[in-house]
Amino acid sequence: MQKELTYEDIQLGDTATFSKTVSEFDIYQFAGLTGDFNPMHIDADFAKKTFFKERIAHGLLSGSFISTVLGMKLPGPNTIYLSQNFKFIAPVKIGDTIKVIVEVMEKRDDKKLITLKTQVRNQREELVVDGEAVVMKKD
Repeated sequence: MQKELTYEDIQLGDTATFSKTVSEFDIYQFAGLTGDFNPMHIDADFAKKTFFKERIAHGLLSGSFISTVLGMKLPGPNTIYLSQNFKFIAPVKIGDTIKVIVEVMEKRDDKKLITLKTQVRNQREELVVDGEAVVMKKD
């Protein structure tokens, strides 16, 4: 296990990643947790008639893995998530392996605020989610 970072340890340009293969089970679990049973995500026959021609993961499922990096790696435990914006660029499909990449872009020492670029890419290195998060790191 890596050493827990303090606010002072974190530098501009620092990065951290997390990878996960998105399964059908993940999509059903997310639908159950959120109540979002949009048939585009859970009904293969319906999804075949859509623009994507197959089921896709919820956009926020893909985006939610950013929280994994922020809370567990960079900045890590004791991080308070203040804001996040997302731009959904491309769909994530069942079986896609996504990689979350966060990068420290700015630090505000007076309030221990950190602004991070947040991106999710698929196994082909295509950008699927682009965004920015602001967090507070408590030591």
